[in-house]
Amino acid sequence: MNRSALSVPAASLLLAASLGVLAGCDRKSADAAPASSAPAAVMVGAENVAVVETSELASGPPISGNLQAEREATVRAEISGAVLQTYADQGSRVGRGAMIVRLNDATQRDAFLSARSGLTTAQMAADIAKRELERQEKLAAAGAIAERELESSRRSNVAAQSQLADAQARLTLAREQLENAEVRAPFNGIVSTRQVSAGDVVQPGGALFTIVDPSSMRLEGSVAADQLSAVRIGAPVSFTVSGYPGQKFIGKVTRINPTADPSTGQVRIVASIPNASNNLVGGLFADGRVASDQRRALTVPFGAVDVRGVRPSVLLVKNGKTERREVAVGIRDEEAERLEIVSGVAAGDTLLIGAAQGISPGTPVRVSAPSDVAPKSNTKS
Repeated sequence: MNRSALSVPAASLLLAASLGVLAGCDRKSADAAPASSAPAAVMVGAENVAVVETSELASGPPISGNLQAEREATVRAEISGAVLQTYADQGSRVGRGAMIVRLNDATQRDAFLSARSGLTTAQMAADIAKRELERQEKLAAAGAIAERELESSRRSNVAAQSQLADAQARLTLAREQLENAEVRAPFNGIVSTRQVSAGDVVQPGGALFTIVDPSSMRLEGSVAADQLSAVRIGAPVSFTVSGYPGQKFIGKVTRINPTADPSTGQVRIVASIPNASNNLVGGLFADGRVASDQRRALTVPFGAVDVRGVRPSVLLVKNGKTERREVAVGIRDEEAERLEIVSGVAAGDTLLIGAAQGISPGTPVRVSAPSDVAPKSNTKS
């Protein structure tokens, strides 16, 4: 038998075996392909994640304006005269009835002494007229004098009593004028302005001091007429004040103007703010809102809710994947920038916000640690 003829079947077998091995390799590669083509998890920064939590919410119309003292008085002169001495300065605390200015009272003192003397004279004349009338009445009862003499005594007594009353009124007025030379504080407070100094000459009505009571402040602001139904007497008002960043103050509505401004459609309201610590001062700008509705509920940031669809929805992270879920929303807290969630999610659920809301539902996600947290090193020096 020819040797070369025997090699043909062997070569065929070798080629078939080689093709089988290659086919097996292709099948293994095909079986492994689905596992290697699974989508990779999308990394989401911590700034794009929000957790559903229970917190206090409040809603209501905004209000802003300047703070003013609840009680403020400009003390004015009631008589004319030179200022002899002042007893307080700007920033001084004064008590009710404390003397703050003394005016020259020479003219008022002379008038007082004259009025007092006139009262003494009138009192003596009245006493004499009264005794004379009593004597005449006894004589008339005994028939010793004519009726016209009794009537004359009666008229003299009436005139004397009238003169006595007039003298008493003059003395009271003179005493008040003399007391007005000592100007006193109308209530407990702090001097905000002093308009006079020793040596100045003032006239009736001239301003001397301005005194404020800082224990209670008021905020005057306006709300839109269409939001007036959310405002009521006694409603709480929360606000922040320039000069006290991050600190919140609470007051309550005390007055509501009965008419709206026809040019702006705004209604003026006044809120009273306790200020026992005297932290607040007049003139500061305050910005806040009337809390017409307050409740404790499930809340999320505004950016966590997508309101572009027919119903509001959120992008929830559940079992490592994103899930689109419809929710029912409640009140909005504009100050806290949070929204009430009535149904659809539970406390502790993780939601995506911001740019992360563009991730398709069903996509695996992983939340990365904040960039400012440095990883711990295991290297020992």
